[in-house]
Amino acid sequence: MRLAAAANEAYTAPLAVSGLLGCKQCGGGRDQDEELGIRIPRPLGQGPSRFIPEKEILQVGSEDAQMHALFADSFAALGRLDNITLVMVFHPQYLESFLKTQHYLLQMDGPLPLHYRHYIGIMAAARHQCSYLVNLHVNDFLHVGGDPKWLNGLENAPQKLQNLGELNKVLAHRPWLITKEHIEGLLKAEEHSWSLAELVHAVVLLTHYHSLASFTFGCGISPEIHCDGGHTFRPPSVSNYCICDITNGNHSVDEMPVNSAENVSVSDSFFEVEALMEKMRQLQECRDEEEASQEEMASRFEIEKRESMFVFSSDDEEVTPARAVSRHFEDTSYGYKDFSRHGMHVPTFRVQDYCWEDHGYSLVNRLYPDVGQLIDEKFHIAYNLTYNTMAMHKDVDTSMLRRAIWNYIHCMFGIRYDDYDYGEINQLLDRSFKVYIKTVVCTPEKVTKRMYDSFWRQFKHSEKVHVNLLLIEARMQAELLYALRAITRYMT
Repeated sequence: MRLAAAANEAYTAPLAVSGLLGCKQCGGGRDQDEELGIRIPRPLGQGPSRFIPEKEILQVGSEDAQMHALFADSFAALGRLDNITLVMVFHPQYLESFLKTQHYLLQMDGPLPLHYRHYIGIMAAARHQCSYLVNLHVNDFLHVGGDPKWLNGLENAPQKLQNLGELNKVLAHRPWLITKEHIEGLLKAEEHSWSLAELVHAVVLLTHYHSLASFTFGCGISPEIHCDGGHTFRPPSVSNYCICDITNGNHSVDEMPVNSAENVSVSDSFFEVEALMEKMRQLQECRDEEEASQEEMASRFEIEKRESMFVFSSDDEEVTPARAVSRHFEDTSYGYKDFSRHGMHVPTFRVQDYCWEDHGYSLVNRLYPDVGQLIDEKFHIAYNLTYNTMAMHKDVDTSMLRRAIWNYIHCMFGIRYDDYDYGEINQLLDRSFKVYIKTVVCTPEKVTKRMYDSFWRQFKHSEKVHVNLLLIEARMQAELLYALRAITRYMT
């Protein structure tokens, strides 16, 4: 517990340096130029997330002994308490499973050497231009003895890792295009070939970090103060602003959070919650009264699949990757495209033919023991997690809403559940929510605070973080299904 307290204090304590540096505005301390001659960085953001007020995260983190224990475990395993952990702490049951899985993937016995694991994490995060994760794993890669030359660009890494670039690219952006030929090319590359066990380890790492990039952007995770993008040496922009305010954790007034729903009254957003509750009640009544035919269910899936192609944001602009990130992957112009665009016909992936529970789980566990169990537990926790609340309402069964979110994501990837009525999705998920979901899952680097703020305006931040957990686990499972099905087809 002492370690947890130390970790928490390390994060929450203000930079107590105003007495040393002095402040020319308030007269406190000694003169910075005369005494030290150093420049002290100031945080660019307020807390672990650009979207969630810092005080809400710290308040949650200080309330629960279980959370302190999780902080201690994370700090002991990684030597740091990163901002992803600090945001996931809203949901300690999930966080515990997540940390256990990630620790096993990166540090426990497995087919791949440690430096390969971190380099694959870099490759995967770079596909979504996630400099936050890239920077974390660059440091970890060097710490475990990785060759610094590899960090100059993918072309400097071993050919075996370069060969993984194509699978990384397709898996991140268009996983429905993965075929057994992709698998065969990696397993039969002569002296640069992968074993089946190594490839499964690599695929799990790729899907884990593609999804974690979605969480990083979806929750507006801020870089830590010591990382690139986490600090600035510029003086505050307001003339009467005092350096003591910076060192005491009071950030610039020009960084005050903006109310996303500034033009929406409280009563309007309250009505949205009530309307959603009413739709859930009506859908449940319809379920009880009659069940749609299989033909009708299939037709509704196709309608929803087509409609998902036309969900896009007005903020949807191309994001040019920085050289520091883009050097870790090839073909920078390759990105997400809807799978039915331009006359392409991709067959529907029927879960009844190949699913995680009956096929993917056993394949992973056979080739990379225990990991299948850890991933399966994480999927189940995210999918079934509930506090039976919706905004200001308690004792609410949210299973219908959680399933709609999960199945909508799989629908965007062409994955169909025969027993699900896809007509429910349009009833429960409004356009702003669909825009957010699609952006987080498919092009996370384009997520904006406006998108985050525009859906579920009366819901708590903890509920929005829960949504992100659903999004990243549904995405990871979808990618795994396509990759593992291709591996199964190669093996048979």
